[in-house]
Amino acid sequence: MTQRKINARDIVIEVETSVTDTWLGIENLATVTINKGENEETVETGDFDSEGAYEQEIMQRGASLELEGQYKQDHLTGALPPGRARVEEMAGEDKVGSDSLGRIRFRYPHDTLWKIWTCTFSLGEQGGGHNDKGAWGATIVKSGLTTTAAVS
Repeated sequence: MTQRKINARDIVIEVETSVTDTWLGIENLATVTINKGENEETVETGDFDSEGAYEQEIMQRGASLELEGQYKQDHLTGALPPGRARVEEMAGEDKVGSDSLGRIRFRYPHDTLWKIWTCTFSLGEQGGGHNDKGAWGATIVKSGLTTTAAVS
C-alpha cells in the first residue's frame, strides 16, 4: 500500500434534501475547512497531588465545517445551484429549534464510508471588493455524534 497526499479539492460534501437519505452535492466550493476541535470543552482536573503540573479532561467534543466559494446564480432566474440553495434554506431565519437541524455527509474519493453529521447551518459573509467576484460561505456545526454509512 502506498501512502499518497490527498487533494483538498477532492472532498465530496453533500447536504440532505427534505427527503430522508436523498442528497445534493454542494457545488463550486473553493475552500473547505474541517475543524474537529470546534466547541470542545475541557475541565481542569489538577489538584495538590498534581505537583504543579496542569491536568485536564475533555468533557465535550465538537466539530465544524467551513465552506467558501464565489457567489453563483442562474443569470436568468437568479436560482442558486441546488446544493447551495439547500444550505441557504437550512440557514434560513425561520429555522430555529429542532427545525434548524439538518444532515450533511462528506468523504474523500478513496473512503469507503461517508461521515454523516446532524448539524446546524449558518451563512457567512457575502460580498467583495471592486474587482472581486461575490463571496459565498457557510458554517456547518456538528450536533451530536458522527455516524457513518457505506459508500455505494
